[in-house]
Amino acid sequence: MAAFEYRDDRLFVEGLALDELATRFGTPAYVYSRAAIEAQWRAFDEGLEAVPHLVCYAVKANSNLAILNLLARLGSGFDIVSDGELERVLRAGGDSGKVVFSGVGKSEWELRRALAVGILCFNVESEAELERLNHLAGEMSLRAPVSLRVNPDVDPKTHPYIATGLREHKFGIAMEDAVDLYRRAHAMSHIAVHGIDCHIGSQLTELEPFAEATRRVLALADELLAAGLELTHLNLGGGLGIRFCDENPATPAVYTQLLCELVQGRPFKLLIEPGRAIVGNAGLLLTRTEYIKHSGAKHFAVVDAAMNDLMRPALYQAWHDIAPVHLRADIDSETYNVVGPVCESGDVLGAERTLKVVAGDLLAVHSAGAYGFSMSSNYNSRPRAVELMVDGSEVRVVRERERVEQLYAGESLLPD
Repeated sequence: MAAFEYRDDRLFVEGLALDELATRFGTPAYVYSRAAIEAQWRAFDEGLEAVPHLVCYAVKANSNLAILNLLARLGSGFDIVSDGELERVLRAGGDSGKVVFSGVGKSEWELRRALAVGILCFNVESEAELERLNHLAGEMSLRAPVSLRVNPDVDPKTHPYIATGLREHKFGIAMEDAVDLYRRAHAMSHIAVHGIDCHIGSQLTELEPFAEATRRVLALADELLAAGLELTHLNLGGGLGIRFCDENPATPAVYTQLLCELVQGRPFKLLIEPGRAIVGNAGLLLTRTEYIKHSGAKHFAVVDAAMNDLMRPALYQAWHDIAPVHLRADIDSETYNVVGPVCESGDVLGAERTLKVVAGDLLAVHSAGAYGFSMSSNYNSRPRAVELMVDGSEVRVVRERERVEQLYAGESLLPD
């Protein structure tokens, strides 16, 4: 579904006009559509009806409690990468028995906490982590449920910063080492091997990398079963991309149909970990134009949102559509760099954008529901933005705008 649309030249989210939200709550503001989030999660879940499955939302994409609670109510599982994300899931009403724990650097404390609350599975990324987990589980008189995250050495054809499935990446265990490590895991007293895990990257817009990685995982599963090593699930990760500009990613229906065809008839439960594809296009960053500045041949629209609010353009050179909240017919369009107030030349939310805009106008930075607020910071001592969830004609503040005094609440002066 389209979360945002124009009506009489005004941009709406569900039943509310964005300019009214800006008046009530100020800018910058993250705005999310509940209906869009629910529809995307259900598209994955319903697409996998043909096989036993669990959709585990990737919490790192957007960890707001309201979003986690909304997904927990739908029956979602959760893919976490830190103890902080685990505590968020539990606080939001998520089921610890539907949590998978990924990440290459799980600390001893994080492993102990996850064992204590009884998560579904640890996605183990190294031999050293497996040994640590076996030791800690033994101390707690438990058996730790694990999958080994294998690295299939498949090129995901995405930005190198968000590719995770090649041999040179820090993630996972090399395919050629997997069988021996599975044998070791099965022999450990406090490890219960449940499955195989694989995740090759994020913002994938082609299906062939998914298909190739899945085929390699299935070949490994066959080899393990032939060796008498039991498995109960395959975790094929996430990474399905969304449309930011002119991309043409597969829909959840097409993606899940492919996975079902590949695993049909296998004795495994299928786990997937979508994040961006659920929340990315369900949210935008609402910002107000402070100044129009002309400098030689360059024109700048200086807005009140910045790279601390939305890091992706500066970090990944990511492209986000930037559109006016009011469509103007009274001025000519110009080509602008849309920039923020942070003292970095890289603080550009969008370069070379054709817009009709004057000072005071509102702009919407689209496709910001994933890795927007979750990657935001207080750089330049800027309070983080308010987050709003729209449900039909209702709106709820799901995170208050930070106050300046909160920025230094944990700090102290030196004694005289």
